[in-house]
Amino acid sequence: MNQNDAYQLCCRYHGQNVRIKCNDGTVHVGEITRVTRNMVWIRPQGGGLGGGYGLGFWGYGPGFGYRPGLGVGIALGAILGIGLASAFFW
Repeated sequence: MNQNDAYQLCCRYHGQNVRIKCNDGTVHVGEITRVTRNMVWIRPQGGGLGGGYGLGFWGYGPGFGYRPGLGVGIALGAILGIGLASAFFW
């Protein structure tokens, strides 16, 4: 997925629970809290750093970082796919 497509989808799903798969295979599940042209922040399911990060989550590698109040930052260039979380957990 190119960066512009990822940006458009993130803007469209802002405020909703999504499942984001990255190029390195990590999967993030949570609510989109902020979108810029380079990054998307999601608040992991379950709240903050205490747990509930979704399937296969963990990584403070390149493009990833936790910001209190915003959640986990993901570089848009690292995103392979985005979908509404409800589509995966019915």
